[in-house]
Amino acid sequence: MPTHACCLSPDLIRKEVEFLKIDFNWRMKEVLVSSMLSAYYIAFVPVWFVKSTQYVDKRWSCELFILVSVSTSVILMRHLLPPRYCDLLHKAAAHLGCWQKVDPSLCSNVLQHMCNTCGRREVLVKHNKNVFKAMGHYNVAVPSDVSHYRFYFFFNKPLRILNILIILEGAMIFYQLYSLMCSEKWYQTISLALILFSNYYAFFKLLRDRIVLGKAYSYSASSDHKVS
Repeated sequence: MPTHACCLSPDLIRKEVEFLKIDFNWRMKEVLVSSMLSAYYIAFVPVWFVKSTQYVDKRWSCELFILVSVSTSVILMRHLLPPRYCDLLHKAAAHLGCWQKVDPSLCSNVLQHMCNTCGRREVLVKHNKNVFKAMGHYNVAVPSDVSHYRFYFFFNKPLRILNILIILEGAMIFYQLYSLMCSEKWYQTISLALILFSNYYAFFKLLRDRIVLGKAYSYSASSDHKVS
């Protein structure tokens, strides 16, 4: 688990964000590869051992591949992106900040952007012949760096990852319930029931983390608002 260095040095913040981007991309690659391998061995490998005289439901094999890959992806993401890690990404994004391009003709008193300085909210800077406005409370991101913008967009809100996972898992559960009610073959019923059991458990864990963290962040935000 990486650690967060709570500092105000622009260079150190950018280096930390770069390290976290590499670590996050590695975790996403691990999720993608592991989920695809799991679905491949469950849905496609058994088909190879079926005799030529036997019938193979190819449509169900493809559907099972999608169900297993998405379900495994959500479970692995919950394991590799725990709440503590998401909070770490949120703190790094809050220190990084974000810049939005604005029309230079509508601006006055534009500041020259320096790589070793930071910009407060609503501050205007000039970078690569374009004018940008600071969007965060503390902004040390490079205005022309798209990866900094993506990092801030995804992790600025601490509950965004959990919300995406809950929506995806909920959609999977509803689809599997519908398929379970429409299925007439015993092997489809057993497969869907087993996958649903694992998805119920993952959905419960995600929803529990969302409720607890939502109350924690709302209490922290209200406390900061009262202090300010």
